[in-house]
Amino acid sequence: MAESMTFGGFELAAELKLVRVQEKGQVTLPATIRKQLAIKKGDLVAVEATADGVLITPQQVLALRDLDKIGAILREQGVTLDEWMESGRAIREELYREKHGNESPPKLD
Repeated sequence: MAESMTFGGFELAAELKLVRVQEKGQVTLPATIRKQLAIKKGDLVAVEATADGVLITPQQVLALRDLDKIGAILREQGVTLDEWMESGRAIREELYREKHGNESPPKLD
């Protein structure tokens, strides 16, 4: 059975694939579908019940995407991650001293 669907702005020809539900509700996505949608081992997918069944959609981990954006901005400004982290430590120490007097902040391990 073939039909078409749109994913990420791309029209994909979809052929119905049958998979068996395993113990604990696990299913294996067919390799052709994983390849088509660039789903790799360890990737996250969202699972949603719909009127027609179950919808599984690939998800980007937001934190990783945001860290990539931060890294790109730092590189554009010629700042290393270590420099950025150290500036954050200095700012936190200054804010702590403003709030607690000249007392040094506790050391984080």
